[in-house]
Amino acid sequence: MKTIHSVHPSDFKSYDTTTIRERFLIDKQVQPDQINCTYTHYDRMIVGMANPVNKTLELPNYPNLRADYFLERREIGIISVAGAGVVKADGQAFEVNKLDCLYIGKGTKSVTFESADPSVPAVFYLLSSPAHAVYPTTLLTHADAVKVELGSVATANKRTINKYIHLEGVRSCQLVMGLTILHEGSVWNTMPAHVHDRRMEAYFYFDVPQGQKIFHYMGEGQETRHITMDNYDAVVSPPWSIHSGSGTSNYSFIWGMAGENLDYTDMDAIAITDLK
Repeated sequence: MKTIHSVHPSDFKSYDTTTIRERFLIDKQVQPDQINCTYTHYDRMIVGMANPVNKTLELPNYPNLRADYFLERREIGIISVAGAGVVKADGQAFEVNKLDCLYIGKGTKSVTFESADPSVPAVFYLLSSPAHAVYPTTLLTHADAVKVELGSVATANKRTINKYIHLEGVRSCQLVMGLTILHEGSVWNTMPAHVHDRRMEAYFYFDVPQGQKIFHYMGEGQETRHITMDNYDAVVSPPWSIHSGSGTSNYSFIWGMAGENLDYTDMDAIAITDLK
């Protein structure tokens, strides 16, 4: 399991493109019949992908977790971003279709993934954080997720936010998770930008059309940098960093956070006119 270490904002100012990609980008993780995970030192978040095609995949117990099983001291959020599949948690089966979210709580010993149809394999995005309390395993469909409409066509950021794991939705110990869908003709996400010093955040971009790119912006509000990203790429954002992006087409992305505050609105806004 790849490890991403924490970065000080003063050091970040000197990074070139290659270094930024090495320290924050998680790419090439979707591989047939594999589960690939990255461990980050930002709130000990783990970012992963599961792509079962011809066989059932079981969430492994990585040696560096020093645990008896993956979720011994962790919780996990799972969202399907392609196809339909079945996720089993200690033998209990859940049908997870595209854009559905499954939360699995601390203490679950076995988690497996399989596709409903190998010709249209499922792709699952995984986000796991440490947990000190047990919450029930819960499936929330995309249709039942809380939806918020933001932005406008005039500012090219009309989008639908879908909240899954949060204080008023699926309960967790410290994981917050959902996804945003950009409407056709809109390309900007999370603009105006913000930071939240009490928790890190990870973005995962999907449904990016072939041949298109995402320009993801990060860094302090007065010292911004960008990184280009492709379909199924993820990026981690430290608490001091903005997390915003613009695509050459509309797209969707999953946002996920962990830290000391579960309040979805806990953020410190940065005015567009103050960005540098």
